[in-house]
Amino acid sequence: MELDEEDLRLVNALQIGPRLPWTVIAEALDRHPTSLAARWDRLSAAGAAWITAHPVGNPDQMSLSFHDVQCDPARREDALSAISKIPDVFTIEECYRNRDMMLTVIAPTPTWLVESVYPQLDQIPGLIRYETSFCTKLHQGAYGWRLDTLTSGQRTALQQAAGSRPPYRGALPPKYRPIIQQLSRNGRATAAEIAEAVGLHPATARRQLQKILDAGVLSFRCEVANGLVGYPIICQWMARLPASRHDDAAAHLESLGSLRLCASTTGATNFLFMMWLRTAADIMAVERAVAEHIPDLELVESVVIANVRKRVGWLLNRDGTATGELTVPGEAW
Repeated sequence: MELDEEDLRLVNALQIGPRLPWTVIAEALDRHPTSLAARWDRLSAAGAAWITAHPVGNPDQMSLSFHDVQCDPARREDALSAISKIPDVFTIEECYRNRDMMLTVIAPTPTWLVESVYPQLDQIPGLIRYETSFCTKLHQGAYGWRLDTLTSGQRTALQQAAGSRPPYRGALPPKYRPIIQQLSRNGRATAAEIAEAVGLHPATARRQLQKILDAGVLSFRCEVANGLVGYPIICQWMARLPASRHDDAAAHLESLGSLRLCASTTGATNFLFMMWLRTAADIMAVERAVAEHIPDLELVESVVIANVRKRVGWLLNRDGTATGELTVPGEAW
């Protein structure tokens, strides 16, 4: 599948406002709402783009951790399949340097990680060892990455309509879990669609949905297959940097335009960042920019991700498109 300019503009608009009404997006893009909805249906049906919701993961609200995993090469596929079924493992990235895969885990508390996630990892066939780094500050998440295909006027209009994300106000009661799971399947789900899917009265679904949106518990984002939008290379760097310099370094990296993840961490290195890139040569360009503008940042290791098996719950094909299968947030949420 090839995405045209209209597709890219629509995805960019939904990155800015994942739940904006079609009428609002249509006004900003000067298109008819029905045609935009039909275009989106085509993109999502092909797995080229999708909208999901997941726990935010800010370390002052919950536990966000990164795990390097080594497994028996002969049982790699068994291990990948089993790990992909663990709800709190939101992302699985395959690589072939010093580790076989990297996991991103979001849990309500470190205690949940120890008491629930680790025991599940310990039972994985072929898994040899894993090593954990905790996120101590999330500077940038993939929800902030943009295609940048809109005019400044279009971006401004959509940003004003979308507003800012509500501040985190604490965990929700367990009874809201079915709605959260529906939103992970379809981040644009309406109250009426949720009511039908989970068997609630429409007014109850509307009220509970609004409470979830107001609670700031979830991050809504429009995802897109990286290969289809010209970013086939995914690279992550692990680095060391004085803690007082992390915010400035993150701001500069964000200015480069390809940043998908930037976090302060525990462990042998204390700073990591990930970018989507157009060519392997761009890796060197990023490292030159870092050396020039952040001279005290010591790049310890770079890892090219060979395949993303799972991204925020969604299982992916080799080309980055969504298979349609996902692991919804589990009982922890």
